[in-house]
Amino acid sequence: MGSLPAHQRSYAARRNLAAAAVGGRKITHPGKAILAGGIAGGIEICITFPTEYVKTQLQLDERANPPRYRGIGDCVKLTVQDHGLRGLYRGLSSLLYGSIPKSAVRFGTFEMLSNPMRDATGRLDNTRSLLCGLGAGIAEAILVVCPMETLKVKMIHDQCSLSPRYRGFFHGVSEIIREQGVRGTYQGLTATVLKQGTNQAIRFYVMNLLRNWYKGDDPRREMHPIVTATFGATAGAASVFGNTPLDVVKTRMQGLEAHRYKNTVDCAFQILKHEGPQAFYKGTVPRLGRVCLDVAIVFVIYEEVVKLLNNVWKTQ
Repeated sequence: MGSLPAHQRSYAARRNLAAAAVGGRKITHPGKAILAGGIAGGIEICITFPTEYVKTQLQLDERANPPRYRGIGDCVKLTVQDHGLRGLYRGLSSLLYGSIPKSAVRFGTFEMLSNPMRDATGRLDNTRSLLCGLGAGIAEAILVVCPMETLKVKMIHDQCSLSPRYRGFFHGVSEIIREQGVRGTYQGLTATVLKQGTNQAIRFYVMNLLRNWYKGDDPRREMHPIVTATFGATAGAASVFGNTPLDVVKTRMQGLEAHRYKNTVDCAFQILKHEGPQAFYKGTVPRLGRVCLDVAIVFVIYEEVVKLLNNVWKTQ
């Protein structure tokens, strides 16, 4: 092939890439990734939201005030006692409306960035998967996650007050924008970008690392959904231990008392000064359970939906 003109070598390389994609892991069209990611995100959040609710409640239950909850079980018990089982799903609408586009942007961006970086067999090296994951995380943070998470935290925090103000998602959004403007939905942007960027960098890196290890020299080797779920849960756990402090800072910056902090750095300093370093890992256990389940579900559903789309949506 070395004696071929440059344009013929380029064409041959594209043909090899397409042929490899048929037998190995397919080069996923960004459009398919957006659709499959959105479907996976919607299903996942409906399953895992109660653990997200408990995690957020525990993080907002600051040490500076008399703590209301003695732990995870007590938080669940008091919530159900005060608001019924539906109380564990308070704020779901804001997260559901955001979870679908969040996953769509995440997987669409990742595939768009990673496809040109894959070799002739469709394999993506681990360093590049880290960079593509970082890019996907930053994109979802700016476009979807920051406003979505801000609304979710404000609505959950509002429920904790003696006289809740928001009657539902749309009422809460209208009140927040009326009082604080669009900027009110972008509190904690820096912390969110840092959190989501590192989150997805770690998750896609670990997932890609495990996938490459599992397939070895055989790119055609199929991954059973159970294997995908196990690798996804491992990637989720790695991201939890890697960036829970950023998650705590982000949650505080998006709460109803965010005005107490000058910026993200000041928030981190205040937490360290008044509550100690252990406060940065508040809510780790419920977050660990939710994230492992979250990432496992999302990757399994995503991969299966992409397989289905490949049968009905033919792309090069």
